Amino acid sequence: MTTAREIMTPRAECVNADETVLDAAQKMARLGVGSLPICGTDDRLKGVLTDRDIVVKVLAQGKDPKSCQAGELAQGEAVTIGADDDAAEILSTMATHKVRRLPVIDGHKLVGIVALADVARALPDRPVGDLVDAISTD
Repeated sequence: MTTAREIMTPRAECVNADETVLDAAQKMARLGVGSLPICGTDDRLKGVLTDRDIVVKVLAQGKDPKSCQAGELAQGEAVTIGADDDAAEILSTMATHKVRRLPVIDGHKLVGIVALADVARALPDRPVGDLVDAISTD
């Protein structure tokens, strides 16, 4: 069966928890991505920062993206998938947590990201359609 390691986008770049939200937004723009894993100084994953988080939790709240740190937006324990977890686990985790991107870890090290687009390219239509339905409903 297909594993996360086989379909992930490797070498995901992090934003450090102590970097500003402005730094994160600039990194997203440079990389052409809509989210970045938030990593602490201990190289452990702290969460995921999305472009939507920046708009809703920083800009719309009147916070200054030059002074707000990315780590302030990390919420609880990050939802992740193990590098050797199979497609069924990927689908289940994404559906259960209603997430479109999963950081992939090997031990405690971030090794990549599995996005909904990666899943769509790698897996049959039926399970992907079921996942999109699960993520999209309230």
